[in-house]
Amino acid sequence: MSFSATDRVRWTTADLELFPDDDTRYEIIDGELFVTRAPHWKHQQVCVNFSVQLKIWSDRTKLGSVAAGVGVIFTEEDNVIPDVVWVSKERLAQILDESGHLTSAPELVVEVISPGAKNERRDRELKLKLYSVQGVREYWICDRDKETIEVYRRENAVLKLVATLYKEDTLTSPLLPGFSCLVESLFN
Repeated sequence: MSFSATDRVRWTTADLELFPDDDTRYEIIDGELFVTRAPHWKHQQVCVNFSVQLKIWSDRTKLGSVAAGVGVIFTEEDNVIPDVVWVSKERLAQILDESGHLTSAPELVVEVISPGAKNERRDRELKLKLYSVQGVREYWICDRDKETIEVYRRENAVLKLVATLYKEDTLTSPLLPGFSCLVESLFN
């Protein structure tokens, strides 16, 4: 058997068991392996800020839970680690496996873009497509350098850009009734 230049390795969730547990982030999107180092300090601060705001709202409303860096195993060839997710209580009971991984789409996914063209392509194109196909209801892409948030919402079974928010704007969502947060506070 020979391989041509157009053949590529298709990675699966089972392959991830072969890698060391060394704080390196391994994700698979459509069978393509993405390996990244631990994120920048400021990246993690933005993730914490999102998590805190969503947790405060979730604790007040009792409508769901937030988690950072949790694994989402959609299929054997689509296994990702979003920066932050929010899941309703009802949905969480349906999609959380015994290992603590989500096995289907959370309602909300937040990704903070890391520097580099490959990282940006992964979050803006590949993950957008994956989350759209898998049924995520909202996807927030955050650019920590520009201090902006692109808000994508599900319309006609596809995630579509509905707003780009700047630091002076307020982030709200019909998915999260009563949730309101100044964009600037997420980047401080």
